[in-house]
Parts: sequence; structure tokens; C-alpha cells
Amino acid sequence: MTSEEPVEQPTWSRWVIIGGTLLAVLLIGATAGMFLTRAIDDDPAATPAAGSVEVGFAQDMSTHHLQAVTMAGWARDHSTDPEVRQLAFDIERTQLEQVGRMKGWLMLWDKPEQPIGAPMQWMTEPMQGHDGMSMAPSSVNPAGGPLMPGMATDAELTKLRSLSGKQLDVYFLQLMLRHHQGGTAMAQYAASHSSLPALKALVNSMLTSQGAEMDQMKLMLSARNAQPLPA
Repeated sequence: MTSEEPVEQPTWSRWVIIGGTLLAVLLIGATAGMFLTRAIDDDPAATPAAGSVEVGFAQDMSTHHLQAVTMAGWARDHSTDPEVRQLAFDIERTQLEQVGRMKGWLMLWDKPEQPIGAPMQWMTEPMQGHDGMSMAPSSVNPAGGPLMPGMATDAELTKLRSLSGKQLDVYFLQLMLRHHQGGTAMAQYAASHSSLPALKALVNSMLTSQGAEMDQMKLMLSARNAQPLPA
């Protein structure tokens, strides 16, 4: 009797599985967000108001995270470096779950997923960046108006999609490191200006995962003879 050779799984099948996994992560996050908020706060009078730190953070950080998910998905699909692809998948999975949680809050609070007007209106004081320096509430994208800290411009995203090989890997790491740094500052601001336990728990999760990823990206850039982008 001869042993059968293992059958390699088709590429399309692997991506279907990955896509299904990421969708499940998003739905799990949304469900967890709604149940956690209900468990913590059963008082309808305490529901955060439109324009509050809690609502503004959930709206803006969801948008911020979704750009990271977009960049990570591109790197996962187009990089040939296993280390970069694994990091990209980890970021994609983690941030999708967190987006699900925040959108779950907004659904429970009966608030829109997107803010009206410019981002970061809920931030009324200067925030501190990852290096301790004061950061402006928003930067400017010459092609499309205000951006949240760390967000890539349309031109930068176009450049990312034009690269391949080591150039793609390095630019992805540079953009994602800067993106994480901006998101970290926003999360810290929200935690220090909100008393909602669910938000503080999410921020703690963000700081833990993104802190480890930032350390990893700095090492990966150094190993590729590259430096982080200017803040």
C-alpha cells in the first residue's frame, strides 16, 4: 500500500478562510462591546452624549483603526516576507476586534458610526505624543483636509500600493509605526478624560498590543537598515 501525498490547499481557499476569520473577529468584538457596556452601565441616563469623549473616541478611533486594517491587509497580501505578513495579519485581526467593540458601543448608545464634521472635536485640550511632545488635535492632508495623528495621506497610501519587495516591507513598517504612535496618543487622551470602565479597559488592551507591536516594528526596521518616519 502506498501512502497518499498531502494535498496542498488552494490559495483561494486559504484567503476565504482568512476572510471568514477576520469577519468573525469583527462580530465577536461588536458583541463583546455591547455586552460589556451593558454589564458595566445599566443606567440609561449615563449613556454618553453626542460629542462626548466616549462617543467621539469610538467614532474616530474606529476610522483610525480601519486605515491600519487596510494597510495591514495590503501588506499581508503583497509582501513576500513571512515576518511582515504575520505582523500584518496580527494587526488586522486585533484592530478589527477593537473596531467591533467600539461599533458595538455606538450601536448600543444609538449614535452614528461617523462623526459630523471634522475629526477629534471631542478633544478640547492639547494631547501629548508618544515622545512627550505636545501634538496638535489634527494634522492636515493636503489632498483631503484634516487627518488624525499618525494617519497616512492618500499620496502615502498610493505609494505603499506601488511598492514591492523590501521597499514595500520597509514603507509599511514606517507607516504603521507612525500610525500606532498617533493612535496611542489618542487612546491615552481618551482614557484620561473619561470615567467609563469599558473605554479604559479597551485603551489598556490597545496600549498593550500596540506597545509590543511598536517595539517589534522598530527592531524590524533596524534589521532592514531603515529608520522610522519623522513624527
